[in-house]
Amino acid sequence: MTENQTDRLGGQSQTRHVRIGAGAGYSGDRIEPAVELAEHGALDYLVFECLAERTIAIAQQAKRKDPQLGYDPLLEARMRAVLPIAVRNSVRIISNMGAANPHAAARKTAQIAQSLGLSGLKIAAVSGDDVLELVLKGEFRFEESGDEVTAYRDKIVSANAYLGSAAIVKALAAGADIVLTGRVADPSLFTAPLIHEFGWRMEDWDTLGQATVVGHLLECAGQVTGGYFVDPGYKDVPNLARLGFPIGEVSADGSVVITKVPHAGGHVSAATCKEQLIYEIHDPSRYLQPDVVADFTQVEVTEEAPDRVRVTGGRGSARTDTLKVSVGYADGFIGEGLISYGGPGAVSRARLALEIVRERLSLTNVAASELRFDLIGVDSLYGDTGAAARVEPMEVRLRVAGRTANAEEAQRIGNEVETLYTNGPSGGGGVTKLIREILAVQSVLLPRDAVAPAFTFVEA
Repeated sequence: MTENQTDRLGGQSQTRHVRIGAGAGYSGDRIEPAVELAEHGALDYLVFECLAERTIAIAQQAKRKDPQLGYDPLLEARMRAVLPIAVRNSVRIISNMGAANPHAAARKTAQIAQSLGLSGLKIAAVSGDDVLELVLKGEFRFEESGDEVTAYRDKIVSANAYLGSAAIVKALAAGADIVLTGRVADPSLFTAPLIHEFGWRMEDWDTLGQATVVGHLLECAGQVTGGYFVDPGYKDVPNLARLGFPIGEVSADGSVVITKVPHAGGHVSAATCKEQLIYEIHDPSRYLQPDVVADFTQVEVTEEAPDRVRVTGGRGSARTDTLKVSVGYADGFIGEGLISYGGPGAVSRARLALEIVRERLSLTNVAASELRFDLIGVDSLYGDTGAAARVEPMEVRLRVAGRTANAEEAQRIGNEVETLYTNGPSGGGGVTKLIREILAVQSVLLPRDAVAPAFTFVEA
């Protein structure tokens, strides 16, 4: 064992640092960088952050169709890839890949472990985030729109509270080798092992604020190692095809060095860390989390060496009395049709095609509550702003999309684009048609004491 890996299974670690690797930044993220971290990162923990707000609503729909599903679709592939290495190197795994069904995820992971010849693993499933019944029975208004939730009752498919670190900490204290959760706040996945290892108090607000800084820097994985940072010629990052995911080397006071495996691609710098620090932060002085209200305003970022950046100065104040609940609901369908035009006059032919489709949708009474008509690469992002300064492109992609109440009406939008093939203008090709159900998300605030996080064990 390395210095970082001693004395973990017997309780709180007495080591000087805890090394946490970020194995994923979203549900469909790459698997190889996580394997690389487990093999070469000298990790204590490997954390997979895989949930977005709509992701869990989609998972709830999958669970309704099959009670054995509802967890992350890449769970099996990830576990088969990393479990043997993690067990060999004494790396504990924490992830929200449980999504809508942490218990099924834990059972599946146990089956995978058994099939790999790995025995004796303690796999914890954290529950309590599914608060659908509480939301449906209560009198709530959506924070975004102010609408009464009861008006959406027949459309709601999920309601999941953002849990904090407490149940994960308890599972680790009970000896969990793997902890699988549903909706837990992203930074809490990283805060939990630090609380466990260093024995921090759950009311040590400044330390938890700094721990939230750690979690926020790591939660998006390859973003902080340069993936989302790069802009060729302005902000260059080497070897992006082999982008490595980050490691947080955390001290007992919560200070962290962000680094990566030396041979991995990417780059960790003060700039990559600063960009990630402000990512999705509304008010840096009051970043509301279930564990703490974090304050990032005094954070200091210092480059110690190549690919080693020290981050300190996070603070915090008492957590709020409420938890954010993400409520997912069915909100109609999107119908979409796309076709390309190329060569001289491509833009004028595409504009004529848009007008044809616009008139056809009106003539045939397609019942769309919203419609968009875009020429991708010309006006789809910025409208007509700066159009006079642009050189007319030799190729353009037309897109028509609309929101409808049902799939049948959505289908008609794509069909009208497809008819441009033979009904003009000339030179159109590469038609695609899509229909997808809209899963919208709004939020309510639920009293913290109404939510009861817990964990149960599945043994492999």
